[in-house]
Amino acid sequence: MLAPPTPRRFSRSLVLACVAALIAACALVATQTPARAAGALLSQGKTATASSTENAGTPASAAVDGDNGTRWSSAAADPQWLEVDLGASATLDSVTLRWETAYATAYQIQTSADGSTWTSAYSTTTGKGGSETVSVNGSGRYVRLYTTQRATQYGVSLWEFQVYGTAGATGTACSTTNAALHKTATASSTENAGTPASAAVDGDNGTRWSSAAADPQWLEVDLGSSQPVCGVQLSWETAYATAYQIQVSTDGTTWTSAYSTTTGKGGTELITLSGTGRYVRMYGTARATQYGYSLWEFQVFTGGSGDGGGTGGGDGGTTPPGSTLLSYGKPATASSYQDDANCGGCTPAKAFDHDSATRWATSDVNGWVDPGWLQVDLGATAHITQVVLQWDPAYATAYQIQTSANGTDWTSIYSTTTGKGFKETLSVDGTGRYVRMYGTARSNGYGYSLWDFDVYGTGGDPTPPPAAPPNPGSPEKVVFDDEFNGAAGTEPDATKWSQDPGTGQNGELETYTNGDNTKMDGNGDLVIEADKTSTGYTSGRINTSDHFNFTYGHVEARIKVSGTQGLWPAFWLLGSNFKTGTPWPQCGEIDIMEHVGKVPDSVYSTLHAPAYNGGNGDGSPYTVAGSDFASAFHTYALDWDSSHMTFSVDGTAFFTVDKANLEQTRGPWIYDHPFYLILNNAVGGDWPGAPDATSVFPQKMLVDYVRVSQ
Repeated sequence: MLAPPTPRRFSRSLVLACVAALIAACALVATQTPARAAGALLSQGKTATASSTENAGTPASAAVDGDNGTRWSSAAADPQWLEVDLGASATLDSVTLRWETAYATAYQIQTSADGSTWTSAYSTTTGKGGSETVSVNGSGRYVRLYTTQRATQYGVSLWEFQVYGTAGATGTACSTTNAALHKTATASSTENAGTPASAAVDGDNGTRWSSAAADPQWLEVDLGSSQPVCGVQLSWETAYATAYQIQVSTDGTTWTSAYSTTTGKGGTELITLSGTGRYVRMYGTARATQYGYSLWEFQVFTGGSGDGGGTGGGDGGTTPPGSTLLSYGKPATASSYQDDANCGGCTPAKAFDHDSATRWATSDVNGWVDPGWLQVDLGATAHITQVVLQWDPAYATAYQIQTSANGTDWTSIYSTTTGKGFKETLSVDGTGRYVRMYGTARSNGYGYSLWDFDVYGTGGDPTPPPAAPPNPGSPEKVVFDDEFNGAAGTEPDATKWSQDPGTGQNGELETYTNGDNTKMDGNGDLVIEADKTSTGYTSGRINTSDHFNFTYGHVEARIKVSGTQGLWPAFWLLGSNFKTGTPWPQCGEIDIMEHVGKVPDSVYSTLHAPAYNGGNGDGSPYTVAGSDFASAFHTYALDWDSSHMTFSVDGTAFFTVDKANLEQTRGPWIYDHPFYLILNNAVGGDWPGAPDATSVFPQKMLVDYVRVSQ
């Protein structure tokens, strides 16, 4: 079991080391009505091409890499276009354009089945720049932005080009078999005779390729024939690349970039991409150290888009027609399980409880060994058609899915030696009363751990899981509203809000009072005042936990934040099950707005869950360079349903979390249950730091209104 990060209750922060980089990554200024992307994010990591590029540092691929710090930019002429190949025909819902300052006033969103004949799905002559989310109605494998009028004398430039919709059939699934294993590999250089190119494709994590200490360098593998390439896994030694491309070629001479990044993190990087070629290479352009580049393993996966694959079948993607969830609440056993301070009650049943915030893990006393297994009794014989595994970082690289009629004699219906972790959706075909995951090779030095192990098919003795909450209505209707129109000096409506007195978390310095610091001003605002007294700092925190809890909807508040060194105002949601004993971060946390006084021109939206929390939360800043959010009211909003969340400031949508993408890259989505509202104005803490000689008190956080619609 992989030990969790140090607990940080109510952590509403990103690590300080990341703040500067995040601010630089997102300077977005616009006014745009937020559209709600109903479909899945289809374009990220796919093959992109363009009419032109300004220079080598702004390639087309940078607009679909999911990195708000990289961008595509064109030559300074009209027209220009940026095109993405989704890999298969899809039905489109919306497109989000995150413009750099050089945006287009006139452009179209076009679709094509073949990349040659184009149909316009959206057109405008009044583009505003910033972040624009537009509804589209069309279908095709190829989607492009076609610009005809620039807003500046420069070209056009996009931080991100995001296409949302419903994917169609993709043909073959992305295999989990390493197509590069034992193939011919060559490299630009080798550090010495003991680190040849072949060592990166030999399947041995104890041997490696390393290059000379210079840029650029490359490692190339010949697959033996031209094939569709859908993924690459890089297992870096300490000498990794911060900037590199994954390139494909049909002849080993002319190369096409299928993936590009300037923010490589090292370790193990699993990359989803789309390209075709006989040759695949890692082309490094910036080293993280003074040494060269070094890879323990360079793995290549072929086939269409998807997770699964292996010898048992492909990725079904969705529940097979006519099948039922068979495993919910069924008796489970395992080779071992963990129950200690690092993973309390991580029993076999937790993988089958339909709760993605709980997990099974092998024992840290005797379970960090191979093999390790987890099995479920379906109650009666069943035909198994699909298995979905949501892994913790302690995942299996080699495992089988097995079935049995009696729990003793087992038959393998799926097998892989290249498991990738995160979420794996496996199409299988087998019969049995018992189903188990039988792991034979661990991804790291810990054991095995699964958040979810879902078995689908027909037969068995299924127990229906709890009904999913309904998505918001159309149109949505206001279900909670407070305009704070009370008389000056009165506390907020006690039928809507409860005071939350006590000390803060995360190193905060204030004491939250029982109403003394949360009063209405008589002008239609709630004032949450942070003050410095002779005995310390005081402030206010209120929540709706005893009055209003909700799942999904449009949530917004108009707020004028406080703004001096050491202040940390926030508008956020906490999982309602926290009040009934579920600890943080298992309860889930959704930060709609956080602001720290030392960074006046930025606010932040972040998600926290067991697999990503504290400084590792999934979030993004919204920055208006040179501004001060404390100088005026702004409207902070969240649009939330079962498939995504979109965060916006003053109508500008700047950060969308797609459920399917989150499960593939960060960990489980745990936001399909009730949450409650919180407003507070913290003093000090791990993120903002303590007040200093420049800090001014008292500091007032003003709230004009809070509204929720469903």
